[in-house]
Amino acid sequence: MTSTPRSLLASAALLASVALPAMAADKVTYQLDWLPGGDKAPIYVCIHQGFCADAGLEVTLEPGRGSSEAITKIATGTSDIGSAGIEALMAARVTESVPVTAVMNIFNTGPHAFYTTTESGITTLADVKGKSVATSPFTSSNVFLPLVLEENGMTEADITLTKADPGALGPLLMTGQSDAIIAWLTDVSRYQGQANEAGKDLVILPWADAGLELYSASLVASDTFLTERPDVAKRFIAAFKQSLEFANENPDAAAEAVAAIVPELKAEDVKGSWLDASKLAFNDVTATFGLGAFDADRLAATWTRVAAAQGLDPAALDPETVVDRSFMPAD
Repeated sequence: MTSTPRSLLASAALLASVALPAMAADKVTYQLDWLPGGDKAPIYVCIHQGFCADAGLEVTLEPGRGSSEAITKIATGTSDIGSAGIEALMAARVTESVPVTAVMNIFNTGPHAFYTTTESGITTLADVKGKSVATSPFTSSNVFLPLVLEENGMTEADITLTKADPGALGPLLMTGQSDAIIAWLTDVSRYQGQANEAGKDLVILPWADAGLELYSASLVASDTFLTERPDVAKRFIAAFKQSLEFANENPDAAAEAVAAIVPELKAEDVKGSWLDASKLAFNDVTATFGLGAFDADRLAATWTRVAAAQGLDPAALDPETVVDRSFMPAD
């Protein structure tokens, strides 16, 4: 039997002992549409729980100050993909022809609502007539306010509308300086806590109850990213969807993921915000059409309301051209 030279055995042993370098992760820049918080939990879960890493992705976060800014950053290539209101994307497609496409829905229900207290006597949306209402200057809710009022037989002339810093809305309501405020359903826990401290009973009136049924926050991506790196896009969207499901099933872990990456936030506060936000992603609409899906009729209804709210020609956009469902993972 011929023996193998010792030099060859040594070389083979050396090769076996050297670990092959890991494949470099694909870099993805994710665009936030607002400040970090519980409503943004899924992307933090994706990073902290390792779902993004398991998909071969290295994700960095880009801060944002509203959907319009987020869409601009994605359109110009500062970011690859991120969260933004599909309402803002529809309007931007008409007015600016932005090369950005929605690839997955996050919130299938609009977050807009009136908050009031039992002391105001407001129990229905129609009851805001003749009342004082405070809102933030920058919230997208202001765009849809005329539609909600119209659905209830009113115009803005029928309310006294004032604009205040977002942080002042709760105190204005709790001290009775405003009969109602306009805020998102992602903030129920925060306002409930303020009401408890003030000894008030909170009343929440979602605008969806007035027929304002529309898609809201969605994953939107640069057309360049989708065209040039479709496999990366598919892997990211699958990991994000997995993270969204994980956050819904594990709210404590989701809150801890946000707090671990954004240490100035407390997990207990983040949890309340995520539990509020999760109701916009997991509900009857989800049960009917599936998580992340865009139903054609609901999408069309969203555009109809956006066009009416912003004075745009309804014929100026086919809402189906704003979405691409092919990147979503198969169930």
